[in-house]
Amino acid sequence: MQREANQQNRDRSGGLRRGALLTVALVALLLTGCGSTRFDRDPTSKWDADRLYREAQSELTIANWQRARQLLEQLEARFPFTRHAQQAQLEIAYSYYKEGESAQAITAAERFLRLNPNHPNADYAQYLKGLASFNDNLGLFGRFLDPTQRDPKAMREAFDTFRELVVRWPDSRYAEDSRQRMAWLVNALAQSEVNVARYYLRLGAYVAAVQRAQAALRDFQGAPATEEALAVLVKAYEGLNLPELRADAERILQRNFPNSRALSRL
Repeated sequence: MQREANQQNRDRSGGLRRGALLTVALVALLLTGCGSTRFDRDPTSKWDADRLYREAQSELTIANWQRARQLLEQLEARFPFTRHAQQAQLEIAYSYYKEGESAQAITAAERFLRLNPNHPNADYAQYLKGLASFNDNLGLFGRFLDPTQRDPKAMREAFDTFRELVVRWPDSRYAEDSRQRMAWLVNALAQSEVNVARYYLRLGAYVAAVQRAQAALRDFQGAPATEEALAVLVKAYEGLNLPELRADAERILQRNFPNSRALSRL
């Protein structure tokens, strides 16, 4: 009796093992079939580089940035050593920029420049990098806000990027626009410094106000914010009870801006 019971237990155990192995085999077969089905369903799986590039261009034309980028990434991955792959890298950066994804656009442009430093379109990649920094805003409603309230760090990065373009490619088709954007950024950065100086002035932090106003005058000579920076110096020196420095600042203000009303606005 005991021998028969043991045999039955072994038979059941063997049956369970065989059943488990069969289940594993069936699951593996199903997964393999599903993977094959997914691959077969990819309409781009048999496209060549030209076809992928044409389709990506069509998606860019209708502003379908994500789909265009997907096709461009497939193009670069499948055909990494073709001329289309280099162009795909650049247009990936462009698609991010158009979609408003500034950080990704900058990263993609930098990658293109790192991989293709002597490419004929390297100046455009540099320009695109500058645009992405230049347009980096304060969220959804950033375009409607005072540009001098933007992050000065982003504005400085944009200025440096445009300056590098002008220095490296002075005859580039993007050089003149870069120079104009640099001028705008100088004015915005100067006004940003003055805004901070005014804030310190209202708090009664006169030393900090003097430092920020002096920075605006030193780093951004000739900017429109110069007038207000001088007025801040006058008020801050008055608060510090430094009459000689106050008189000097006011004299420079009146000589350069004889009809200035900046003092009355502070």
